[in-house]
Amino acid sequence: MIIGVDGGGTSTRCVVVSERGEVAGRGRAGGTNVVSVADPAANVVAALRAAMDGLDPARVVGGVLGLAGSGAERAGLMAGEAWRSAGLPGRPSVVADVLVAFAGATTEPDGAVLLSGTGAVAARIAEWEVVQVADGHGWLLGDEGSGVWIGRAAVSAALMALDGRGGPTVLVDGLAPLGTSADAIVSAVYARIAESGPAWLGTLAPLADQVARAGDQVAGAILDDAARRLTATARTLGRHGGPLVLAGSLLTEPTELARRVWAELGDDTRPITARDGAAGAAALALRAAFPSAELHRRVIGESA
Repeated sequence: MIIGVDGGGTSTRCVVVSERGEVAGRGRAGGTNVVSVADPAANVVAALRAAMDGLDPARVVGGVLGLAGSGAERAGLMAGEAWRSAGLPGRPSVVADVLVAFAGATTEPDGAVLLSGTGAVAARIAEWEVVQVADGHGWLLGDEGSGVWIGRAAVSAALMALDGRGGPTVLVDGLAPLGTSADAIVSAVYARIAESGPAWLGTLAPLADQVARAGDQVAGAILDDAARRLTATARTLGRHGGPLVLAGSLLTEPTELARRVWAELGDDTRPITARDGAAGAAALALRAAFPSAELHRRVIGESA
């Protein structure tokens, strides 16, 4: 059996497949971004154990974990520890989450990915390897156009409206559960971040998306800015000779941000939407063990 894991800032998905590309188990847990999640290793272990429930660990011959923030050495160490804690033999390969998102959408070896979920990054892929990356610098220094970036901008806009520095916005009403004054909202936001990590800010992105869709000009300006930043990041990669895969929940679901990104990209780009990154990770692991485009196609087809 082969294991594929897609670990993002909000959720971790795991799929177990046979050597014939048939899905044998699935699991899901919280996020695994080592930069923005409080306990990523525990979430990887939980997803692995859920997917392996009822299956024999001794049959596992390999695996690929696609992790947000996987360029950091601690991501690889965390993945190895989680793999052993789940009782699995050997050691998995760790790759960037953008690579498994790409592999989960196409069997083409070359192309590019633009991802916006909890974080945001773009990457150029050549022969199943990430050869160029733009952004993905984390919630504090980058990830422009991500869920965390949008959530933080939404809070800032509401605070500016409350203290008179900005125009009126329905975002203030949307943040009412956190407080009705600027001081109360600030205290609540910092408390949530301390408890859950910076990824919590990404949970506010749907509020901004909904308010913008309803016509709020302040929220609309935030999403316009996010869409421009994301497409500028993608264009940094230049010509790549393959499909552009749009990945991450904010671009794969019918969000207002996705609509604006498609509009910014224009008719000449024709991107495709990512499907199951965990299946993409399993397909990459299968390619390493049993090189076959047909197996790859079967795995991502099973999960479409």
